[in-house]
Amino acid sequence: MSGLHARDYERMLDLVMAVLEHDEPESLWHLMAGHLQEALGCDTVIFAGIRVAERDGYAQGWAPHSMGPDVSEVIRRRVQQRHPLIAYMEAAGSSPVSITQICDTWRNSSWYSEARRDYGTTHQLGVPLLGVPGELRAVSLGRRGDFTEHEVAFTARVQPLLLRVDRHVRELHRLRAAVADAAGATPPSGLSAAPAGGPSPPRHDLTPRELTVLGLLAEGLTAAGIGRRLTISPHTVNRHLEKVYRKLGTNNRVSAVLAAKRAGIVR
Repeated sequence: MSGLHARDYERMLDLVMAVLEHDEPESLWHLMAGHLQEALGCDTVIFAGIRVAERDGYAQGWAPHSMGPDVSEVIRRRVQQRHPLIAYMEAAGSSPVSITQICDTWRNSSWYSEARRDYGTTHQLGVPLLGVPGELRAVSLGRRGDFTEHEVAFTARVQPLLLRVDRHVRELHRLRAAVADAAGATPPSGLSAAPAGGPSPPRHDLTPRELTVLGLLAEGLTAAGIGRRLTISPHTVNRHLEKVYRKLGTNNRVSAVLAAKRAGIVR
């Protein structure tokens, strides 16, 4: 792996700090896209999900502004066109890889012509995000000019952070949906759904990460189980729980869950 420079680690630290300080999970991918575009000189950053059995997909993309809903249609076409990055992930490829590393005929493909025409990109770098049964998830970076060995090495170091952000956002969405279904309402920005005709329940200043950990705790997961779900250590989970207990005025998991249920924060 190509050696990284001090500036690379500065960029990684900037990215980590931006994620830790960001309290709007809905726009986390936009935040990540901006940092990746700056660090790697990308023209496009696309976060894609492909449902393998259905041969379908969806995506969010920036170039550098939002590509809108049309980018999901682009992903569906790539599935039909058998894009090499999709085949790479289907074959259990898990490391970041540039298109030149896995395909010799990419310049003769329809997807290459479309990407060059629509976005001006001639090369792509795929970063797999593993862990969703029946679905392939990845970040696709596009630009004019190939990605260097050094840039691929940098992306490999950033990949674990992208994976953790992906799992955090997915778990938060799932927990919100569960609360909304139980309340028969559309969830607001926290995990809780507002009672009909009433104000939103208090959040006790819980951060999105703390809400996610609390929601999984309410589902009966242990610290180790939460850590596996979010790809973080049990020690990190316990640090989040200590903050949750303090903000809810409790001192153990049972009383914290009961307090959160009374406040309407979790089911």
